[in-house]
Amino acid sequence: MIYPLQYAVNAPIEALGGLSDRLRSHQTLALENRFLADENNRLRSRTRTFDALSHQNDRLRKLLESSAEFGETMIGADVLAIETSPSARQIVIDKGSRHGVFAGQPVVDAFGVLGQVVHVGPFSSTALLITDLAHATPVQINRTGLRAVSAGSASGDELNLSFIPTNADIKKGDLVVTSGLGNRFPAGYPVGEVSKVDIDPGEPFARIVVNPTAQVNRAREVLLVWPERQHIEVPQITAAGRDAAQ
Repeated sequence: MIYPLQYAVNAPIEALGGLSDRLRSHQTLALENRFLADENNRLRSRTRTFDALSHQNDRLRKLLESSAEFGETMIGADVLAIETSPSARQIVIDKGSRHGVFAGQPVVDAFGVLGQVVHVGPFSSTALLITDLAHATPVQINRTGLRAVSAGSASGDELNLSFIPTNADIKKGDLVVTSGLGNRFPAGYPVGEVSKVDIDPGEPFARIVVNPTAQVNRAREVLLVWPERQHIEVPQITAAGRDAAQ
């Protein structure tokens, strides 16, 4: 007879206990979910860091391989800034006169000629890219030896070859390399690949468009070249000098 009364008294207590257990379970799950989300973000960030380091190692390895292939005296430099406005296409690198950098020095990456140094400071330098309208490079067609001058274009991503006769032997896909004339760039460095040949019978010269082989707008590490003809000794940076430069 008293069971219904006991049930009525205990029911609210059991309901509150069950509700408390469910609240504690919900809070525990929420905390675990937050922890797992934070851990997932940390792992994703670490993965992106590893990917970035892997890509950087690939670029550095290609730079080292290219420096060994070219056989010139070179040192590496990091790109601090890239300026690709219509008026100027330049990069700023973290090497200057303290490292032996000089005005007119060739700058390359793992794929080809990038430009030349136009301004030198103690700890940094500015290089003019080959796609700048003011930059001209003596080149030749690797297949035939035909000489020309490559200059920047208004598009900023291409090069134009000047003074190519309309009857010249030049084809799409031809490799364009430095000729060594002008005593600025060593001969044989890749400059670009012919992407377009336009011949107008009414014009004395053909219009030749070249795609640069260097990563002009994406370079992060570059090489400064000391041509062998100049016999320039690259200064050794001591630990004290490195700390001062930093």
